[in-house]
Amino acid sequence: MGKVLTHMTMSLDGFIAGPDDQVDELFEWYGAGDIGTPSANDDVAFNFDETGAEAWRALTGRVGALVSGRRLFDLTDGWGDNHPAGAPVVVVTHDPPDDAATRWPRTAFVEGVEKAVVKAREIAGDDDVTIMSPGVIQQALDLGLVDDVCVSLAPVLFGEGISYFGRLQHGHLLLEDPVVQQGRRALQLRYPVRRS
Repeated sequence: MGKVLTHMTMSLDGFIAGPDDQVDELFEWYGAGDIGTPSANDDVAFNFDETGAEAWRALTGRVGALVSGRRLFDLTDGWGDNHPAGAPVVVVTHDPPDDAATRWPRTAFVEGVEKAVVKAREIAGDDDVTIMSPGVIQQALDLGLVDDVCVSLAPVLFGEGISYFGRLQHGHLLLEDPVVQQGRRALQLRYPVRRS
């Protein structure tokens, strides 16, 4: 069985977007090199440096399903039903779109984080599941469902915006020492969650 990972690109001061959903400076690492990397979505291609390309492969090479919150899904228009990582998406929502089955046939809409992770694991089989929305990540951490916390740390300070992490329901959570990769425009960090 694969792992459940979280991944977001984050500013040095902990934000995954500005207050107006601005993210451009965070994603400079997607174009910081000369290694052309196509994605599963024909509308999206990347030019990583060596570290960025390696990080992208590590994050997407074994991903069998992605879990997203409804807000991120709406902001991206559901990635056109074809996320760049190439995996089906499970969206956590109480209110699926009326045209979900016809407009997003590769996308599942599930109520509740725990049910969404179960559904994503079912879809992924032996591959990994990646959670990619801050509110969903927070709830999954509180529920003990996360194996590794992944952060692409961008060299920018936003000062305000949407936080990657918030208050934990059960207090602090210990992580193991990080795996660190230094690249252009992002420091790639992967922290296994410590199991007691």
